[in-house]
Amino acid sequence: MKPLRSLLCLLPALLCAQGAPTGAELYRQYCAACHGQEGRGIPHAFPPLAGSDFLATQRDKALKAPLEGLRGDIQVNGQKYNGWMPPVTLTDAQLAEVFNYVFSQWGNTLPTTTAQEIAALRAQTKYPTHAQLLAAMSPDVLPAAPEGWKFTVAAPLDFQPTRLVAHPDGQHIVILAASGDLWTWNLATHDVKLLWSGKDILDPKLGDTTCLGLGTDDRGRLYFISNQGNKSKQPVENEVTIWRTEPWTGPGSWTKPKAWHHTSYHFGVGPYNHGVNHIAQGPDGLMYVSSGSRTDGGEEGNSPNYDKSGENPLTATLWRLDPKLEHPRIEIFAHGLRNTYHFMWNRQGQLLGVENGTDADTPEELNLIERGKHYGFPYEFGDWTTKPYPHTPDAPKDLVFTRPFVNLGPDANDRGGRATFTPHSSPSTILELGPDWPAPLGNRYVVTRFGNYLKEQSGFDLLLLELDVAKKEARVQTLAAPLARPISMLALPGHRLLIAEYCRGNSLAAGTSTPGRLILLEPK
Repeated sequence: MKPLRSLLCLLPALLCAQGAPTGAELYRQYCAACHGQEGRGIPHAFPPLAGSDFLATQRDKALKAPLEGLRGDIQVNGQKYNGWMPPVTLTDAQLAEVFNYVFSQWGNTLPTTTAQEIAALRAQTKYPTHAQLLAAMSPDVLPAAPEGWKFTVAAPLDFQPTRLVAHPDGQHIVILAASGDLWTWNLATHDVKLLWSGKDILDPKLGDTTCLGLGTDDRGRLYFISNQGNKSKQPVENEVTIWRTEPWTGPGSWTKPKAWHHTSYHFGVGPYNHGVNHIAQGPDGLMYVSSGSRTDGGEEGNSPNYDKSGENPLTATLWRLDPKLEHPRIEIFAHGLRNTYHFMWNRQGQLLGVENGTDADTPEELNLIERGKHYGFPYEFGDWTTKPYPHTPDAPKDLVFTRPFVNLGPDANDRGGRATFTPHSSPSTILELGPDWPAPLGNRYVVTRFGNYLKEQSGFDLLLLELDVAKKEARVQTLAAPLARPISMLALPGHRLLIAEYCRGNSLAAGTSTPGRLILLEPK
């Protein structure tokens, strides 16, 4: 899974302040996750845009694809594809910018388009106007809550959130956007305010930016993590910076975050640079950091500008750093974790993390993460005993893998294996709730699942888990569905769960191009 920056549907004040994005920027925000940073697509999954004969010979169909979506068989450069492209909620002018960028890149020399041409084609689709598309893609509905509970909207957002963390003042929640913008949400008033703009902190010379990590420590320092694709280096490099504020001592004590730790590795192939993301302080006082994989499953990739050597020693791992040091060193705590987007410690001090699987229908995992152990990537996945790809490497001799939790059902394991969740469902947060929480949540774990990016509808929900950690078994029930791509979650005072929805689309067909919101699950 790779969350993307979005735009507010109705002319966001944020973008007005920062200037209209270019076609290249819009492409990175909306298209690169599937079609790749350089338009090369993913074999058998997402068609290439680079040198695409489809763009040249089926222009109207290509232009209509983001207006109403595209399903069914198509052929691009001799290869058959049968995917599902959702609509994109960009305006006619923005889509013209994107298409003109694509039409002039990667060997394409195609005639330009205009907002007028886009508008005329939009009138022929099932969403004849931009407003009608927005209404269809941004439902106001909330899922049905379990008995005795209710969902409410805590705040609409004009951006897409990637992470939540509690502010040390106890009165606010800090929200991170992929752009590096940091916001606060007031627990009492529900007001959302900009804390810092990412453009005032990050280095604009380093290029593409994705910020996915946010945390605090016991001194009240705020940490966030940026990944920036540096195309001035060959092969392209992922520049990773962990930013940190001064300790929180009261209002005004947080100054603009400064770089605390910087490292880099070769940027991922295709769209698979999952990046360095979650950061949290452990019971030992050290900062733990999840570093996702730079490949889907160990493949070389097909771009001459990107490294072909598979995973890097820093990727698909869990790091540990000492917050007492001004220049900390990375200790690799555990290996073989493809993309552990969230981890936490339970009341027994055990470290649990939820991990995203590959495009090859391998299961998503819940792991008990222990120091020095290897969790299989890119050699094996879930409880599969066969290799998912021809390029899946042979495991080094005598390397022992630690298997994930087995899902005993009844939910969230409907195909692809029982260790642990349905393929492509993208578990994004796991929390443990104490015995004081009202039924049915008390003394259970809750998991959000962001949802599928491919063909099937999976995820988009909130799960309730009963865990036997000693046996590594989970009994899983669906607590609420559908949610609109829940990406982060916090437990609040008053037995409330605050859930950040990345966008407003609660299905695969709705896409991911709308802004997000905060919702609350609380007792009636």
